[in-house]
Amino acid sequence: MASATGTDRRPSVTRTLWDSSVGKKTIMAVSGLIMLLYLVAHMVGNLKIFFGSGEFNRYAHWLRTMGEPVLHYEWALWLLRLVLVAAVVLHAVSAYQLSRRDIRARPVAYVHKRPRASYATRTMRWGGIILGLFIVWHILDLTTGTVHSGGFQAGHPYQNVVDTFSTWYGNVIYIVAVVALGFHVRHGFWSAAQTLGAGNAARDRILKTLADILALALTVGFVSVPVAVMTGAVS
Repeated sequence: MASATGTDRRPSVTRTLWDSSVGKKTIMAVSGLIMLLYLVAHMVGNLKIFFGSGEFNRYAHWLRTMGEPVLHYEWALWLLRLVLVAAVVLHAVSAYQLSRRDIRARPVAYVHKRPRASYATRTMRWGGIILGLFIVWHILDLTTGTVHSGGFQAGHPYQNVVDTFSTWYGNVIYIVAVVALGFHVRHGFWSAAQTLGAGNAARDRILKTLADILALALTVGFVSVPVAVMTGAVS
């Protein structure tokens, strides 16, 4: 009977999944859906700003106390942050590695561009970079206050949001990022459905319509906040 040696070891299922293109696409799809769920919840929370500073600040405080008394102050929020960081990193790394793999597979550029590629498809990579940079800016602006335009007030999120969107550059950065997000969600949701086996010829139209609705709802919902501050509806 042959004895097992170190050279007989096979890669783990996790390693095999990570190394395969199908595995990377699956990781992108799952991590993308996790981020999408967060974005929907985040947008709904942002809309509380239209109910006044008290309502918005209470919501922000609840985010830090959810899970109590089972969990300590901010534990649930930090767990959520860790899940989101993991999802963002896995999504970005998988996207980059798939892109490099695709380039290596066809070192000579196409003579003719594929005409059916949508604008969202062609800008997915740049959209991802824009969103990555925006996340960093957004955290430094409204979470740590490092690059905040006015006097950052910890525990006063309503006033901090109003301060940010009272500047032209705060509005430009935010709106550009949200538009990029809309295109990213529109293409990414449909791609994730295909990867996870939810799409077929009969359901494609429904999935594309749902992707359009989600993208539009998120874009309008997020953009409504800076627009409200600019127009004085929120002050």
